[in-house]
Amino acid sequence: MARRRMVVAGALLAVVVAYAVLVPWVAGVDDRVTDYSSARLAPSLENLFGTDSAGRDLFVRIASAIRTSLLVALACALLATVIGVVVGTTAGLAGGWVDRIVMRSTDAVNALPHLLLGIVIVAMFRGSLLAVVLSIALTHWTQVARIIRSEILSLRHRPYIDAAILAGAGRRRVITGHLIPAAAPQALIAVVLLLPHAVWHESTLSFLGFGLPPHEASLGTLLEEARSSLLLGGWWTLAFPAGVLVLTTVCVAVFGTSLRTVLAPPQPSELRL
Repeated sequence: MARRRMVVAGALLAVVVAYAVLVPWVAGVDDRVTDYSSARLAPSLENLFGTDSAGRDLFVRIASAIRTSLLVALACALLATVIGVVVGTTAGLAGGWVDRIVMRSTDAVNALPHLLLGIVIVAMFRGSLLAVVLSIALTHWTQVARIIRSEILSLRHRPYIDAAILAGAGRRRVITGHLIPAAAPQALIAVVLLLPHAVWHESTLSFLGFGLPPHEASLGTLLEEARSSLLLGGWWTLAFPAGVLVLTTVCVAVFGTSLRTVLAPPQPSELRL
């Protein structure tokens, strides 16, 4: 069942990514160009998703927004995973007082409200893409650090690690040749599972006016722009961006959880002779 869910979610996600990549290229128009004579047109064969309050085609603009949101989310997930792997590996290998200090610091960061901390970081560099990436990455590495630390602690006492040490392998060789490759699947799963969180946080920051600038198409900026149109009856300006946001994040989340189930090592009761 996990493999089937992963295939279905992966296929839907591939369709969304193809839509985000191909539609702006095929359309060949700048989604930032305004045409107020075509403002708030309802969905039709000419404009499948209608137009926004500035007369821009939402079908093309949503595609550009997905591309921007996914790229930002991927950068956030990768940076957060790198930070978490470094912190978790350090804590797991060092042990003792270093492990206690590192993990208590991790608990302190995890106790802070992520959205509030992200708003504070972004507010200092308003409209900066780098600030958005840092605000999300610096608040989402803690769970990755815990997972990697637990994985390193369990791997340190495996028989093949002891055999490698007895065979003369140095500390660096054991870390780079055995521990980190063994923990790599957990890091990969962390990247996939962080993607929907990063998409939602970027959308929330942009919706509140602290994320990307208004002229940059992202799912958050489209939702923020839809507030005024919704009061004038333009339901499509909210329905289509919100629907695409939910579909994208659900597909990524289902794909990530299914991938974690598929890659999980079998339990002793599951082994077959």
